Amino acid sequence: MRLVHLSDLHLGYRQYQRLTPGGVIQREADVAATFRTAIDRIVAIRPDVVVVAGDVFHSVRPTNQAILHAFIQFGRLVHALPDAIVLLVAGNHDTPRSAETGGILQLFAQLGLQVVDKEARRLSFPERGLSILAVPDVPNMVRPSLTPDPDAAANVLVLHGEVQGMLPANVTATDRASVEISHEELGASRWDYVALGHYHVYREVAPNAYYSGSIDYTSANTWGELYEERIARIGGKGFIECDLSTGEHRFHVLPPARPLVDLPPINARGLSAADVDERIRSAVEGCDGGIDEKIVRLTVRDVPRHVSRELDHRAIREFKRRALNFQLDLRRPELLRLHGTGSPGRRPSLNEIVREKLLARALDPDVDRTALVERALAYLDEAQATTAPSVLVDI
Repeated sequence: MRLVHLSDLHLGYRQYQRLTPGGVIQREADVAATFRTAIDRIVAIRPDVVVVAGDVFHSVRPTNQAILHAFIQFGRLVHALPDAIVLLVAGNHDTPRSAETGGILQLFAQLGLQVVDKEARRLSFPERGLSILAVPDVPNMVRPSLTPDPDAAANVLVLHGEVQGMLPANVTATDRASVEISHEELGASRWDYVALGHYHVYREVAPNAYYSGSIDYTSANTWGELYEERIARIGGKGFIECDLSTGEHRFHVLPPARPLVDLPPINARGLSAADVDERIRSAVEGCDGGIDEKIVRLTVRDVPRHVSRELDHRAIREFKRRALNFQLDLRRPELLRLHGTGSPGRRPSLNEIVREKLLARALDPDVDRTALVERALAYLDEAQATTAPSVLVDI
């Protein structure tokens, strides 16, 4: 029995305010196009089960355009795969804050989809020997015991939320899920497959438990996602195909509807405005395929205020006109604390940074994360004990 797991569609996502010729926000159209491509791929795979682990829409009250597009695409999926089980589980972006306010997901039950949006439910399909426990992201929901059905040949858990220690701090700070769960409560080894939603980067939690990630770049920290994918050597956004009988697993990469390009950063220390202008121009011209209609960021570090004022802003405006969005991230020189604690609001210490990275890093199942963090921090403490007293360096 083959299952497809996707999540965080965020249909109706809007950004940059650039319009299509038809008057639709361009990024909303981009995400819709990516979803259409995902449906094409899923139909070609012809799975027995399709689960969407939350955040079908970007907002609780999506636009009519987003609702219509979702209805057409899910309708196409059901028509092409009439015997497949298709399940939608609500994420935090789908769930109204008020219990008296209804969500939009029940609309899709009219197509024959299974919709779980208010409370956790166990769905049984005895003719297929399958049981699915679906846990939506609903505030103050009474969470069921996460235990498989002993009478089912295959048990799947679908959950939208945060698994302890798996999400970077910048994710939990900007987009908090209502459901938070420990590895022990998740109990991944008890299930044939665990389909997770909320985190936008493809990540293994256990050998049979995964965040599929979003299908496009729709979070508040798209550049952070791009960085995480790069260091983890992930090909981009996509969805997961899993054979419940054999445990075979494959991540299908979806081509982005619109490229995101993070140009190599520039260090402007000691450079004149003319020098910085030249390096910006060179970086833009060196972009593979050009910057036109792409989403582009160029970071320039150590730019004093007087230099940033003297830059060629006419050229910068032209770059902004050519790209869908051109973000010139100018960063001023800062005071760097080499050692010490500092006042509230200070930059994270090296120990804090290392701890955050290790808590978010994917590890082999036999590695004790707590012991690893403690050992790493102990080594850092030993190293810092031999450093010079606290000083401030103007860079």
